[in-house]
This record gives sequence, C-alpha cells and structure tokens, in this order.
Amino acid sequence: MSLGRISENILEDILSRVDIVEVISGYIPLKRAGRNFRATCPFHHEKTPSFMVSSDKQIYHCFGCGAGGNAFNFLMQYERLEFPEAVEMLAKKTGVILPQAQSQDDRVVSLATQLYKINELAAAFFQGILNSPIGGNAKGYLLKRGLKEDTIKVFKLGLAADKWDSLINHLRAKNISLSLLEKAGLILSKDNGGYYDRFRNRIIFPIVDIRSRVLGFGARVLDETLPKYLNSPETPIYTKGKNLYGFNLAKDAIRENDLVVIVEGYLDFILPYQEGFHNILASLGTALTLEQARFIKRYTNNVVMVYDPDKAGELATLRTLDIFIEEGMSVKVVSLPEGLDPDLFVRKNGIDKFKAGILAAEGLFDYKLKVLKKRHNSKDIEGKAKISSEMLFTIAKFKNEILRSEYLKRLADELDLREESLWQELAKVKEGRSVSVSNQHAVKHVPLNINPTEKLLIKLMLEEADLMNRVKEDLEPADFSDERVSRIVSILFGLIDQGVRIEPNKIINHIEGDEALRVICETTFMPEISDTDKEKIVDDCIKRLKAERVKLKRQELHDQIKVAQGLGDEEKLSRLMQQFHDLIKKR
Repeated sequence: MSLGRISENILEDILSRVDIVEVISGYIPLKRAGRNFRATCPFHHEKTPSFMVSSDKQIYHCFGCGAGGNAFNFLMQYERLEFPEAVEMLAKKTGVILPQAQSQDDRVVSLATQLYKINELAAAFFQGILNSPIGGNAKGYLLKRGLKEDTIKVFKLGLAADKWDSLINHLRAKNISLSLLEKAGLILSKDNGGYYDRFRNRIIFPIVDIRSRVLGFGARVLDETLPKYLNSPETPIYTKGKNLYGFNLAKDAIRENDLVVIVEGYLDFILPYQEGFHNILASLGTALTLEQARFIKRYTNNVVMVYDPDKAGELATLRTLDIFIEEGMSVKVVSLPEGLDPDLFVRKNGIDKFKAGILAAEGLFDYKLKVLKKRHNSKDIEGKAKISSEMLFTIAKFKNEILRSEYLKRLADELDLREESLWQELAKVKEGRSVSVSNQHAVKHVPLNINPTEKLLIKLMLEEADLMNRVKEDLEPADFSDERVSRIVSILFGLIDQGVRIEPNKIINHIEGDEALRVICETTFMPEISDTDKEKIVDDCIKRLKAERVKLKRQELHDQIKVAQGLGDEEKLSRLMQQFHDLIKKR
C-alpha cells in the first residue's frame, strides 16, 4: 500500500481510537502498577522491570534504556517498521481509512514496495501453472505426499515451468524491468548477455513474512536432481536469518499455546499444520539466528526443536540451543526415529503420535549430553574433557544460578568428575565470555541531566492547557537553558497558537530526536502533583527560571567585561557596564 501525505488529523484520529495498553500487551505481559502498567523491557535485558505504560497518557517509557513514545513508536521499535508501516498497521486495527497516493510512478514507489509486488505477481503466475494442464504431474506429486487441495491453496504452492524464460516473458509483458526482476532474485544473467529464469521445473513454495508479504521462494525438484531445494538469494526484502516459514499462519497459535515447535523444511511444516497442529514453524534448513530467537520470544519462551536424526541435524540443533538459552528461553528436543522427518512421521504414524512426541520432548541438558557421548568416549580422560568443555559452555549461558548449579552437579555425576573441578572450569568459561556478553546486552543510558525546574514545567504544561498559557505569558523558549527543552517548548507554544489540544501521545508526533522524545516520556511519568499545588508550583518555577536566566546573563556580561578590560576597549567596556547595571536594576 502506498500512502499519500498523512495529515496530523488522521494520525490523531488513529491514536484516539487505539489503546496503547492493548497494543503493547499483545506483545509482552503487562502488570498493573497503580494507575500505570509495568513490564520487563522488551528492548534490553533487565532483571528489575523498568518499562512503564500509561493508560491515561497513552505513552510508554523505559527508565532502564530510555525507550519511549506512543503506539506508533512502539510498533516501529518492536516490529522494526518504518513510520508509514506502523501507521498503516494501526489504521487497519482501528478502521481509519488512509489516503492513497495519487501517483504509482516507479520514481515515488519505494524499491521494497516494487519487489513485494513483483513477488506477488510471480507467486500468482506459479500458482496458475500448477493448476493448469502443465502442472498435472506436480499436483499429483503433492497429493501423493499427503497434501490436500485446500492446503495447496492456503500455502499458495506453485510450479515453475520447464522453460528458460517463462517468468521473464510473463512479467516483462506487465512492463516490469529486467533490473527489478534481478533485484528480486527471480532471474539470473547469462555470461554472453541476456537473462534466464532462476526457477525451472520445480515446485514453488512462496516464503512470506509475518504480514503475509511474499519475500522470496523455495523450489523443490520433482525427481532426484540435485540440488533438491533451491531458494531465493538474499534481496533488499529477504534475509534468511530474519525469517521463519509459516509465522504469518502460526503466530496466534504459538501465543495461545505458549509453545512453538520448530522443524526444518517446508513439508515438515505443512503436513503437521494441515493436520491441525498450528503452533509450528520451519527454519528452512539453516541454523537459527539470534534475531530469529528474539522474534520467537515475542510470542513464547518455550521451544521444542524437531530435527532429522542425522549428524548434521544434531549439530544444527546444538548450535541453536545455546542461542535460546542465552535469551532465557526454555528449550527441549524431539529425536525422531532414524529415517523419518516430521513430514514422513506424520504421514506414517498420524498427528496424535507426533503430538505425543512433542509432549515427551527431551530436556536440552540430556539431549546435548547424549549427542556428545555418541561423539566422544565418556570413559577416558580426553573424552570427558571434550564433553565437559562443550557442556560447560552451554551451562554458562544460563542466567539462573539454581539451574546452573543443578546442571553442574548432574554433569559431575554423569562423567564421574569432581564438582569442584567443573566449577573452576566454568569460571574460566564465564571469564572468557564475560566481555562479549556484557557488551552484547549493555544499555547505553546516559542521564538527561536537565534542570529540574525546566523538567517540572514541561510535565505541568503537558497536563493542563491553562498552565501552558500561564507559562507562555511569562516565558519564551529561549528562557529555557536546555536546548532539548527549549525546542519542545517552542513546539508546544506553536501548537497552542494553532488551537491544538495538548496530549503527550499526540505531541510525540511533532517531536524530532530521541532525547527530546525521552524528555516528554520521562517527565510524563514523574510523580503526580496535587491540583491545588499546580498553579503555585508553576509560578515558583517561572520565577526561578527568570532568576536563573538573569544570573546566567549577568555571568556572561561579567566575563565579557573582564575581556574588554584586558583589551583596553573602553567603548565596549562602557556598553557592557551599562547592560550589567540595567540587569541589576531589572532584577
């Protein structure tokens, strides 16, 4: 969707209809804390919750890392959206109709938008081929693999024709340039000039993001040709380490069940999903990344890994487990019988046995130890050293001291080693990784260091229009010494002149700069002030700021007078002295 220019009225309409508590609680659990809500911050690691959400003011702020803003800001930061995308998401949620851009010219439509559109057209083209007479063999193959007609439609499966230029000719007829097709990863250039289709004579699996936009494609052969699977390359809209297959369909079930099962391939996902097991994702044959783990953590802390029982699968699982532990998530593993992947297991044994296997999943400690014992002899000294080294690296990642202690005791028993020796080795492991871990999770939180009087005035001005007008009568933006506060005051005065109602969550749309945004959020969450005291406090603050302004100006004149005396500039000295005396009289 291409958005036209969005007016402030529309943005305010959206914010008026949305409840920030409802939005944020859809991602993280909130607990009531007086009139506000509190949570552990989703944007940095912390033990004591410092993330606050105000239902009254409709803003959030973390006192640990400084993150804050309104509902738009939260979606932008949490979902990593651009501002127009966050606006579009909340507009759909609230029923607000956004203006359409009048021009769809390639010069004004972003590259990403063009690539999404091209991928949608390609997916539809592949679907058409699969459902045509040409696709009879491929359709028969999918049905033989246990897929139903409805499932093929839901997942938008398709077929790439056995031709070198089938997709090129189709999309060129729609006036799509070859350079854009190449950027989308759909075509390849020939050594002697020209282009050809990347996908030919393969079943097509569209890869979509959580918003159901087509990012790229996976393609499987119908015979024993190698490679069996061919995937889209990384493009401006598709990064393998950022996406998981099926998230758009599974996210609600993952949240409801507070559990996600992760399998490896497309059909390993599709078959269980078709049979009613919906809290499942596929990693597309690659080891999971930290970014994917954090994406999953938005919906659940509980993960069950299901991989092919081969050596490569075990190694991938071991690498992944540590990522989840680092993120404080609970991980278990299912080992399928040899020769069976999830797809074949469900077809042979049924979905109930698959579910039973999930319930009986093995704890990560037992699984990793079992794998390591198969690789190394746990009876000789060198084997014990290799196994304990691998296990300690994982144990060190647990943040819970009780878990760490218990796993260490179990490791000592399993390998017949002295517990004290393992504690010593664990200390070395922790010492070796302490710098990188602390750097990874460090939060650069520099105090705002704002004059308390100025900070207090901002809070009061944001709360009541009458107090805003009172301040405006006696002070100018320049009377505020802090540049960030002065900029905010200037914006507030301008909005008052335009007759705009002052509300913190809507004012944020007018504020530029992270620190100025922090000022708004932090002052909003300052302790409440009794209505009977507000006017007196405002008067006192105004007097104090005026006095501080005079004091500062007097010091500046004093310094300039000393310089003029040193230079012997009598004319300038006389002028400065007169200003100094006028200032004293004024005070």
